Amino acid sequence: MTVHEEHDHDHDHGTEHGHPHAPIETTEKPGYYDIMEQAFQELMIEKGYIGADEIRHQIEVLDSRNPALGAKVVARAWTDQDFKSRLLENGRTACEELGITFYDLTELIVLENTPKVHNLIVCTLCSCYPRPVLGLPPDWYKAKPYRARAVYEPRKVLVEFGTIIPDDVEVRVSDSTAIQRYLVLPMRPPGTEGYSEEQLAALVTRDAMIGVIPVNSPTEGIAA
Repeated sequence: MTVHEEHDHDHDHGTEHGHPHAPIETTEKPGYYDIMEQAFQELMIEKGYIGADEIRHQIEVLDSRNPALGAKVVARAWTDQDFKSRLLENGRTACEELGITFYDLTELIVLENTPKVHNLIVCTLCSCYPRPVLGLPPDWYKAKPYRARAVYEPRKVLVEFGTIIPDDVEVRVSDSTAIQRYLVLPMRPPGTEGYSEEQLAALVTRDAMIGVIPVNSPTEGIAA
């Protein structure tokens, strides 16, 4: 589900980004679904439907995933137009071309940022997230303030990450579901002509692939 945001606000940019901003509150007691998840897991083990070793293996698989996988995908899309087309058509199968396996039945939709459109990802229900390519979501992504405010005041949320979106750029908020996940393909920054895929991937952060910050130019912050 995609929500189009068209409010007029003044703004500021950045996350893994070195720019200070007011933290989004993340302190929460275990919720209903957290408690139910634990109870269900214990019941399945007790009934013999799944073993503790299998659960541990799945946790190890999750732990092996990290934003470097997504950054690899972004870098390839920046350097290979044919791959980019396949990625935007079917994110999952394109990622599998790079050896990135999917351990569930989720669909991956890749959303391209352009000079006229900025994409932001959220899960308003819980914390659905493209884990096969990004690993575990950050705490703020799971927090209720982000999940709610990203929909009704996305520009203000982006300001808290240091990201200013011009008024003539449309902000699109996409709401993840249990079977449909999103990954942002950020714009390639200037000053990266001639960069290898590895060099480009090193510029791509987790937060850029969620949509809360852009990918900065490698020359940004360097004194003249």
